[in-house]
Amino acid sequence: MLYRALRPLLFALDPESAHSLSLDCLDVLARLGGAPLLTCPVPRLPVRVMGLDFPNPVGLAAGMDKDGAHIDGLAALGFGFLEVGAVTPRPQPGNPGPRVFRLPKPRP
Repeated sequence: MLYRALRPLLFALDPESAHSLSLDCLDVLARLGGAPLLTCPVPRLPVRVMGLDFPNPVGLAAGMDKDGAHIDGLAALGFGFLEVGAVTPRPQPGNPGPRVFRLPKPRP
């Protein structure tokens, strides 16, 4: 329901700006304790993989938060684990933009 209300605003922005704005807003909601309003309750389904324990088997792959700037906000959504960008000796410029895009409308 919240997505339906915010979708016109997000689609008025270019995809990379919408992505950044969404992550920034998620951070604010997480700090205020409101991130659970964005999700359904996450069932506790513990899983052990290669000796590591996770609260559930659903994780977020690298790419969503390349700089590790939104870890708390993403964790508040209930993922069992987060994969955050690589650690390098020097900052890397990343791929040229645009890196975030929207899929075109489905064809009939």
